[in-house]
Amino acid sequence: MSRVGKKPIDLPDGVDVKMDGFAIKVSKGDKTLVQDIHPNITVEIDNDAKQVSVKRPSDAKLYRSLHGLYRALINNMVIGVNEGFERKLEIVGVGYRAELKGRNLVLTVGYSHPILFKPPTGIEIIVPTPTSILIKGINKQVVGQVAAKIRSFRPPEPYKGKGIKYDNEKIRRKAGKAAG
Repeated sequence: MSRVGKKPIDLPDGVDVKMDGFAIKVSKGDKTLVQDIHPNITVEIDNDAKQVSVKRPSDAKLYRSLHGLYRALINNMVIGVNEGFERKLEIVGVGYRAELKGRNLVLTVGYSHPILFKPPTGIEIIVPTPTSILIKGINKQVVGQVAAKIRSFRPPEPYKGKGIKYDNEKIRRKAGKAAG
């Protein structure tokens, strides 16, 4: 049995879960997330105990892997509509900075031109200081994808550590040229 898959998902107050064919819909207030589910995976919603559990038809390798996957996806949906997700980026480098123009993010990271990034719907970008970026949203996958996209504009380099990095990322530094 999957260790992740067999744990039931506890539903906080106000979070509503519904099955619509082979799709599961998690909502709280005006926030809604929808995820398609494999036809052979069963999702049981117990409104009395405020729990959701995921069941698989057999111990075949495919169903074992899908069991934990869908449990984790549904759990992330519940956390997303209830609390939301955030990812923090830091900008390191002389003259490197970020600013907001409306909803759009403008990055100055050492190129001959500033980079304009338009966030997808459902994603909020906050720039508390010119060298830090905070990405917020209810969908964990989209928040991570947006953070990875912004980081890809100038990934940190190993010699001076300049670039855009995650707040908890450790950059392996290399020694420069040996004097010779």
